[in-house]
Amino acid sequence: MGLGEGRTVGGVTRKRRAEIQREVSRIRAQCQREGHTQERIVAALRSALPELTALEAWRLALGWSRPQAIREVAAVYRADGLLPPNLTQALLCRYEHGQADPGDEYRLMISRAYGARPDQLGLATRCLWCSTCATPPPLHYGQHQREEMNIGRKEPMTTASGLPAIRESVQWAVLDAPGGSPALVALAEAAVEHYALNYSKHPPAVLLEEVRGTRNLLSTATAAADRETEFGLRRQVGWLSALLGNLAYHLDDRAGARTHLTLAGALGESTQERALTAWASGALAMVATARRDWDHARRHAEYGLLHAPEGLRRAQLLGWAMLPALAALKRASEADDVVSESDEIMRSAAELPGRFGYDRAEHRLHVAEAYLTLERCDRAADVARESIAAAPDQTPAWVAATLVLALAEARDAPEQAATRALGVLDLIPVPRLRATARNRLARLGRLLDNSTVSSAMELAERLRTLPAPIRADGTAA
Repeated sequence: MGLGEGRTVGGVTRKRRAEIQREVSRIRAQCQREGHTQERIVAALRSALPELTALEAWRLALGWSRPQAIREVAAVYRADGLLPPNLTQALLCRYEHGQADPGDEYRLMISRAYGARPDQLGLATRCLWCSTCATPPPLHYGQHQREEMNIGRKEPMTTASGLPAIRESVQWAVLDAPGGSPALVALAEAAVEHYALNYSKHPPAVLLEEVRGTRNLLSTATAAADRETEFGLRRQVGWLSALLGNLAYHLDDRAGARTHLTLAGALGESTQERALTAWASGALAMVATARRDWDHARRHAEYGLLHAPEGLRRAQLLGWAMLPALAALKRASEADDVVSESDEIMRSAAELPGRFGYDRAEHRLHVAEAYLTLERCDRAADVARESIAAAPDQTPAWVAATLVLALAEARDAPEQAATRALGVLDLIPVPRLRATARNRLARLGRLLDNSTVSSAMELAERLRTLPAPIRADGTAA
């Protein structure tokens, strides 16, 4: 049930909260144009908007949503080798509105993440960092802060902390040219490239939020752009939609994936971007394969091959889209032909990095899975090992190939297969487990269901307690 205008959040009506958000964006942008410090931006926000507490004003001055603030605080904990606490948006909201009181240690970590002193955030502490204390207090598990730590220290730039900055640059470009410009088209293309190249470095739920925000910013400029600029922006919106489709798929939202990918394919056709049309068709084939709709999978693959440029793109559509459908339909001879043709292309084609690229590790993964589907377990295991060798350690590609190898070993070496899967669960944080990895783990669990070896029984217990990627309320786990 939604909040009406008369309902309040933190003592402020929903209508007033929306007004505050608009005014915050305006004031922050103006202050940044004038080169104000973070402290001056906070002062300007609180002067114009007395409803804001110091803690909330600092977060808004940084341009952070509550989920992003939670991620930044967690990054500070991890930088000190600590397990982050289970902070939620609701609890942070209560902190911001004085309805709950964070402990001294957590006050310090929030201050480090925000780049402010506790007193600037309205988080006075008991002997947290006073003149009579030679060193800060100990943290969780008896560990102490690093000697070089201080309130004003900034963490090194990382891909994670740089991710929101991409969207903010697009936002500034839209503010500078609300009707679009060639520079905005170039910036949108650079943003797409960044998201695609760094796709595997982020939990899908985190990246989806940023890609969606960037696409929404471009949509406002596209509506007012001249014809040439609109054409360029629509092409980039198409690539962003393709990314959203893949991210939704990796979050196990297949209906959402179909929606975004269908839009991506349509925009690829209307902007004559053959590579986009081909890639979106291949991804739609992947979604159809996941729901065991083999006929649609093959049709999508065929359509993608009609549009795919020669070379690597054709090998990608053959290995990623057509081969799984043929293997599932038990058309072994046709599947072997596809493997031969795509292997031949891969021997001479230059690999492309990123989500829209294709490389040897991914290609061998698809071949291994096809052999597994065709019940050629020994060949599947050999090819899966080739994929593992070609994939960077502990990346999603490595996880996928490792689990395919475990599936190939399950019948004849159940203890070894279960141990491999347990190794993946030990190394990969739960938020980074894609739905595809979870599906492979579930398949392996079913294959080992009757096994009495200790590793198989441990794996069954780990899988039983593995949280779903999306909770019942629709939020990411």
